Amino acid sequence: MVTRRTFLGGLVGAAIAPAVVRAQQVAEPEFLKERLASGGLPPMAERIPVRPRIVNLKEMGLEPGAYGGTVRTIIGSQRDIRFMTIYGYARLVGYDKHLQFQPDILAGFQSEDDTVFTFTLREGHKWSDGQPFTADDFRYWWEDVILNDKLTPGGGALELRPHGSLPRFEMLDPLTVRYTWEKPNPMFLPTLAGPQPLVIFGPGHYLKQFHKKFQPDQAKMDELMKTYRVKKWQDLHIKMARSYRPENPNLPTLDPWRNTTPLPSEQFVFERNPFFHRIDETGRQLPYLDRFILNVSSSSIIAAKAGAGEADLQVTGIDFNDYTFLKEAEKRFPVKVNLWKLARGSRITLLPNLNCADEVWRGLFRDVRLRRALSLAIDRHEVNMVAFYGLGTPSADTVLPDSPLFKQEYADAFVKFDPDEANRLLDELGLTKRDDDGIRLLPDGRRAEITVETAGESNLDTDVLELVHDHWANIGLALYTRTSQRDVFRNRAMSGSIMMSIWYGLDNGVPTADMSPAGLAPTLDDQLQWPLWGMHYLSAGQEGVAPDLPEAAELVDLLGQWGSTAKFEERQVIWHKMLSLYTQQVFSIGLINSTLQPVLRAAKLQNLPEKALYGFDPTSYLGVYMPDAFWYKEA
Repeated sequence: MVTRRTFLGGLVGAAIAPAVVRAQQVAEPEFLKERLASGGLPPMAERIPVRPRIVNLKEMGLEPGAYGGTVRTIIGSQRDIRFMTIYGYARLVGYDKHLQFQPDILAGFQSEDDTVFTFTLREGHKWSDGQPFTADDFRYWWEDVILNDKLTPGGGALELRPHGSLPRFEMLDPLTVRYTWEKPNPMFLPTLAGPQPLVIFGPGHYLKQFHKKFQPDQAKMDELMKTYRVKKWQDLHIKMARSYRPENPNLPTLDPWRNTTPLPSEQFVFERNPFFHRIDETGRQLPYLDRFILNVSSSSIIAAKAGAGEADLQVTGIDFNDYTFLKEAEKRFPVKVNLWKLARGSRITLLPNLNCADEVWRGLFRDVRLRRALSLAIDRHEVNMVAFYGLGTPSADTVLPDSPLFKQEYADAFVKFDPDEANRLLDELGLTKRDDDGIRLLPDGRRAEITVETAGESNLDTDVLELVHDHWANIGLALYTRTSQRDVFRNRAMSGSIMMSIWYGLDNGVPTADMSPAGLAPTLDDQLQWPLWGMHYLSAGQEGVAPDLPEAAELVDLLGQWGSTAKFEERQVIWHKMLSLYTQQVFSIGLINSTLQPVLRAAKLQNLPEKALYGFDPTSYLGVYMPDAFWYKEA
């Protein structure tokens, strides 16, 4: 029996939305008045789709707002302009605040056993440059980007070929496309809804000028390559088409705001997209806010600048240990600071590198007894009280109680402070000899010294490591800390130079069974506990090495099983098998989760929740809370 899931979005009463806009003569944003008066921009009724997405803010417990205003925020580097793509959260299919799928850019979609996906576009939807957004933009990306071996030499994203082969793509009519796999692909929708969405469409009308197939003038192509400092046409196309990190101000977008600033710059200005596809229940087009200004600063002083009144909205670059300072800013500036719950599996996680180059340590780290001993030796209560004022929850690196997949046994796996058991496990491993300082000796006679590396982006990490240093000294292990920049940090992990690192836990701590459990298996090269195994999966076996630890290989196998079933109940069973195996094997040593994240906003900025889940995946930081509905309420 075929199971069909059909979702329609923003359609109730939407057929007459443009007529309503005309009849009510809804006010246009002041920001667009000059372009409207000059004829450079059509009126709203002609800019929005025939069936726009109608966002009923009152039903969501929010307040319809007013146009206008600029929001300042601070980023740590030019690359962080990607936050605007994450915050804007315009997706074909997205999550609502309850983490359920809903159409967004799409008018609707249908899934048949997670094998056949049919997408319906909104008639009259336009790119930010006013050109039509149609099924041809999907066709262009499929035929001329994904199937072009110059632009996509690896054969396409793994999410498009989870079982080895790409789907069949069909353009059924100007507003309908279909993707068909021979086997279920339950990863497809979650990847489209993610913070870094799978790209399956693009503005062909703009990008064709950079494509060898469509640019007949070689002199023009050579000129473009020279202008944008690339040597190959495919590099030019990739550079000009990058949407996740919107560095090209000329690239048409469907996001609520578009970048207007070319690289390099210390300040980036994002302005409202006059063709954005959402309206509120009063007929006003979203977004309410005219501009976002992103000021580039050193990551280490973002909190100081935010607390000095230089930000109207700040969620990245600040941490829980900045909360007291930021809260004090409420007395000096018209700002408010709230605390949201971090949605990661653990705020602080120690990651033994099972691919480290040191043969002795690699063998020890691959022995579950060592990983369990390291975990049992940590006094998480002390860490929680000192670093988080007792507001977090001692836990393994696993899903939070907010997830329907939560089980207490996962959270409790080897987190009880038990130095006696930790010592027993280390003795059982054969690490019984010690030097005069009480530090255990390795089989080759070296002291058991563990260097934990950090990207140096949070003082919280180093504060916690000072506590863990003392905990591990009590069981005869010496801990040292090394700090390096994030890029160097990643490269050292890949090369095996890093023994152990401190980082966040699972990206998604609030999953449902319909979300991919890929974070529990070696699937990415930035998973610091097994980067080479992750690279092997990511490259479809072309790079890295296959997992040679049975339990890690089993996680990859279970992930494959999850990706082959269309039945929710079976996915749920697989999730629980993976969560149990991951926590029992202590592949990552989680310390504290359910910690709190400061969210600073201008006091007059409306429609931000006081309490919410905060994380990269699946909430896209601010994304699921709809920043396009934020607005300034004048006193």
